[in-house]
Amino acid sequence: MEKGYPPNESAPPYPGPPMNYGAPYPPQGYPSAPPAGYSPVPPPPGYSHAPPPAGYSPAAPPPGSYQGVTHVIMRPALHDIPGQTLCPHCSQTVVTRTEHTPGLLTWAICGGLALFGCFICCCIPFCIDSCQDVEHRCPSCNKTVYIYKRM
Repeated sequence: MEKGYPPNESAPPYPGPPMNYGAPYPPQGYPSAPPAGYSPVPPPPGYSHAPPPAGYSPAAPPPGSYQGVTHVIMRPALHDIPGQTLCPHCSQTVVTRTEHTPGLLTWAICGGLALFGCFICCCIPFCIDSCQDVEHRCPSCNKTVYIYKRM
């Protein structure tokens, strides 16, 4: 095979546009007449197609059904900053007080640093707030409302 440009072989010929190119589209919906050779399938034995009873409306719910409203109370997501929430203990709407405490991520980073021989640096995760879990406390009753765990 010789090196050269352009190659000696040519591309296959262009087949051209489709046969019905530019023709109007067939009408949408059901055809007006069945195709030739079509025979309808008879219904199974015992099937009767009766009209619905008088007074029946498929769009209306059955009488006596419950049409209530469901209230969904969503609590705001509490992360590493104080947030407004409803205290489940004293039932007051408060802005939480946050406190950083060592969690699983703190201990995992400490163990990883110790494993790699950085014994001096393994205490650093205990001094960095972004490595610790966050406890959200109610300022009124001082009880824990939520704990944001980093890991």
